[in-house]
Amino acid sequence: MNVLILGSGGREHAFAWKISQSKKLSKLFIAPGNAGTAMCGTNVQMSSTDFPSIRNFVLSHDVKMVIVGPEDPLVKGIHDFFLADDLLKHIPVIGPPKNGAQLEGSKDFSKQFMIRHGIPTAAYATFTKETLNDGYAFLEKLSPPYVLKADGLAAGKGVVIPHNLPEAKAELKAMLADAKFGIASSKVVIEEFLKGIELSVFVLTDGISYKILPAAKDYKRIGDGDEGLNTGGMGAVSPVPFADEAYLKKVEEQVVIPTIEGLRKDGIPYVGFIFIGLMNDNGNPKVIEYNVRMGDPETEVVIPRIKSDLLELFIAVAEKKLSDFKFELDSRIATTVMMVAGGYPGDYENGKIISGLENVKEAIAFHAGTKSENGNIVTNGGRIIAFTAFANTIDEAIKLSYVAANTVKFEGCYFRKDIGQDLMRLVKGK
Repeated sequence: MNVLILGSGGREHAFAWKISQSKKLSKLFIAPGNAGTAMCGTNVQMSSTDFPSIRNFVLSHDVKMVIVGPEDPLVKGIHDFFLADDLLKHIPVIGPPKNGAQLEGSKDFSKQFMIRHGIPTAAYATFTKETLNDGYAFLEKLSPPYVLKADGLAAGKGVVIPHNLPEAKAELKAMLADAKFGIASSKVVIEEFLKGIELSVFVLTDGISYKILPAAKDYKRIGDGDEGLNTGGMGAVSPVPFADEAYLKKVEEQVVIPTIEGLRKDGIPYVGFIFIGLMNDNGNPKVIEYNVRMGDPETEVVIPRIKSDLLELFIAVAEKKLSDFKFELDSRIATTVMMVAGGYPGDYENGKIISGLENVKEAIAFHAGTKSENGNIVTNGGRIIAFTAFANTIDEAIKLSYVAANTVKFEGCYFRKDIGQDLMRLVKGK
């Protein structure tokens, strides 16, 4: 079958890399893709939110399935767009409709969903510009640090964690009154701060049954030791040492099942991925957030660990036969290190020539922000390449990821040097 992947990041390259190996695949298209996806299929210069152009392309190229990588087209309703068109409605879209995408599109919606369905999460309240003073009063009742989240989509950067009350009040004013994140922060969710280790759990559902994919831990901050600004993610590890069978059973019973049943009770016909961001709070899972797609860079360690045919898995979702699908996992540990542009997550320059990719041997280089230009591969974004490696221990795998990262160069390139170190300490401390 002909398949179209929407998106241009490392997540989409990982999807393309895996799907290109499927015996069910005829032609693979990626829109808009990057220099890495071009090695797996055909890039199409088309925005992932240009629904009329996507419609024309799908119909003219006999596309039989659309896989949505990023959140933006989902929140804007691409699944609904297909369902409303007589010529498109029979073509499966892997990704939820607009009402389900609100789990990520609105932090307030997702918190209400969690409370309504008894899913463990942090205490919270939501404020607008008109209730700014109430927000100040709510902050005064909490203990530092404070968690402030823009209600809408902010490219993974809409969360700030001030460490004192004056800073928290200033950030709240910046978000609500000064539109720090534009319309995304017209509402702000303030939460109690949860202590513990974060974990990403991924669920794939056909609206009836579900499969839990490998769990992962990602690293959000730009600097070593989790210092500095939040980013879209600087690296990831899967599996995670503390997420043993007993803990994941708790996650399934307390979070996954109530989430799937909650969607059904709310009349939301959810199809696709649910990313559940968790905090391991003294052995108990608490939900930090939902995303309605795979995380990035977690995809770059989760998808390579799936040994089964990924396209067959998606077909099972489309046909609502997911419960019958048996998928096999690689038991080894996968790690990835993200190389980013100098200045990211602030201002950075595109167009820097990337060298050394041909010398990466012991890892997979998943392109995140690249394009081909005049015979060169150049930077085209903030996060540039994720280097994924496999081994039997985190220590061995991460060494291979770093060998690869040190092999590739471009002007201003940067990556964290401590990915996985906290988990290695955890293993040694057992």
